[in-house]
Amino acid sequence: MNLPVLKAKDFESDQDVRWCPGCGDYSILAQMKKVLPEIGATQEGTVFISGIGCSSRFPYYMNTYGMHSIHGRAPAFATGLKSTRPDLSVWVITGDGDALSIGGNHFMHLLRRNVDLNIILFNNSIYGLTKGQYSPTSKVGSVTKSTPRGSIDHPLNPISIAVAAEATFVARSIDTNIKHLVATLKRAAAHKGTSFVEVYQNCNVFNDGTWDYAKNKDTKADSTVELEHGKSLVFSNGTKGIRLNGFTPEVVKLDGNVAQDDLLFHDEKIESPQLAFLLSRMRHPEFPEPIGVFRDVQRATYDDMINGQVDDAKAEKQEGELADLFAGGETWTVE
Repeated sequence: MNLPVLKAKDFESDQDVRWCPGCGDYSILAQMKKVLPEIGATQEGTVFISGIGCSSRFPYYMNTYGMHSIHGRAPAFATGLKSTRPDLSVWVITGDGDALSIGGNHFMHLLRRNVDLNIILFNNSIYGLTKGQYSPTSKVGSVTKSTPRGSIDHPLNPISIAVAAEATFVARSIDTNIKHLVATLKRAAAHKGTSFVEVYQNCNVFNDGTWDYAKNKDTKADSTVELEHGKSLVFSNGTKGIRLNGFTPEVVKLDGNVAQDDLLFHDEKIESPQLAFLLSRMRHPEFPEPIGVFRDVQRATYDDMINGQVDDAKAEKQEGELADLFAGGETWTVE
C-alpha cells in the first residue's frame, strides 16, 4: 500500500498558536514542521514531550502524539517512553529555565545515558512565561523583574554542560538562521543516541535583542564562526581565523602571515570531548561563538541496552505473567 506523502501542513494541529507576536518560537515551530516530512516522519510515530515554559506549549501545536509534562521532568517522561516504545521518534522540547534550573539533574542524566531521542533547548536567557525573571543562562548584570539591581549569578553554558555529560551529539543554531536550523534539526534526527540542540531564540517582550550580535547581518560575520567537520575555523568573511596557542584559542588575522594549516581544524568525530568543550567556552565578545555541530560520536544507547536485558531475561526465564508476580512469594491481607 502506498502511503500518502506528508507535507509540513500535515503536522500542524488545530490549536491556535499562543506565543507573543514576533517570538522566536514561531520560527522553530515552522522549521520543525518542515523537517518532519523531509525525514520521513509520521504523525502516529512521532512524540513531542515538554516541561513547563513558553517553549513547552510546543506539543499542542504539532499534529502528532505529545505530552505537556511537569516542570523540568520532560527527560524522565521521555526516557520511560523511549525505553518501552523504541519504535517511536521522541523529541524533548524545553527552555533554558525548564532544563537547566529545576530540570538540571534530569537533563544531565538523560545526556549521559544516551537515550535515543532528541532535545531541543530554546534559549532566550529569561523566564518568559512567568513574566521576565532572570534564568540560569542570563548574563551577569542582567536587570530583570527578579534582579532589579542586576543578576549576580554566573550563567550556565548549555553546550558546556552537554559536552561535560558526554552527550553524543551536541549542536547550536539560531531561530532566524532558517537554512542552518533546518540542517541542524535533520542531523539531530538522524543521530542514533541523544541529540542535543541549543537554539538561540529571541524573547522580544522580556529580553529583546539578547542574541542580536549573532543574528544581525552587520555583526554576525565577526561574532560567530560556523563549525564544519574537517575544516579550519575561519570567520569574518574569511579575514580572521582561530588557532591554538598552547591550549588556549586565539583570534588571528589571515593577512598572509598565518598559514591555513596553523589554524584550528574542527573534528566533530573525536571520541574525547576536549575539543568540543574548548569550542563551547568561546563566547562573544572575546571570541566568535561557534554555530553548528560540536560533537557527533557513536555509543550504545540506553534504550537498546535496557531492552537487551529484558530480552535476555525472557530467554532465560520465559515471559512472565503480572498476576503471577502479584501472587508470588509472601502475601498478606489488610483488613
